[in-house]
Parts: sequence; C-alpha cells; structure tokens
Amino acid sequence: MNEIMVGELREFKEGDYRVLKVEDFEFGIYRQGDRLFAYENQCPHDGGPVCQGKVIPRVEEVLGPDQKSRGLRFSERRNIVCPWHGWEFDLESGRHCGDPKYRLRPVNVRLEDNRVYVKLPA
Repeated sequence: MNEIMVGELREFKEGDYRVLKVEDFEFGIYRQGDRLFAYENQCPHDGGPVCQGKVIPRVEEVLGPDQKSRGLRFSERRNIVCPWHGWEFDLESGRHCGDPKYRLRPVNVRLEDNRVYVKLPA
C-alpha cells in the first residue's frame, strides 16, 4: 500500500480519535493539539481492538519528600485503554504503561496543507 490521504485536519477534533479501515488494514488516528499519532488497531496482548478503547488521563501517585504516598492525581499525559482486558498504552509513544517491551504498532502519519496522510504497510 502507498501513502493515502485520510481526511482534513479539521475532521480530527482536538483530543479525539478516529478508527479507519483501508482494505484489510485497520488503524486509529489520535489528535492531541497539533500532533497526530496513529497505531494499528491490534493490542499486542491478545489482539483486541485497542484503538476502539477509551482515551483517559494517566493516573500518577504523588510522593512526598519522605517518599510516602500523598495520593493520586491525573497527569497531562493520556493513555489508550484496550477494551478487551484493560491494558493501557501511552498515547504518544504507544508503549505499555507497566511493561515497555509491549508496544502498539505505529502507523506513519503526517500533515501537509491541512490534510492528514498515512503510509500503510505493504
């Protein structure tokens, strides 16, 4: 497959995503500000439709100077949650939040003249 145009930037709302299918290849495109991220819609855990899961703020534990927990907070970073088993992946890197050896398969995405292009695997 070659590079294809999948839409205008305005069609991808800030903080939202779209799952697209071209022939037999399914992928999700995410917009965070002016940045776009795209991943194959297949979870490395059990093959679930990861790109159809929710995008949520990452939860972080706050530690005090004594290294004791001061509670939890929501981070600026976002995670994609696989709807099958709840595995979470960092939206920007595609890496599993607990074990970075697991990663979503990235899809090349670029913006030119307010059009969104993806390069699909051969």
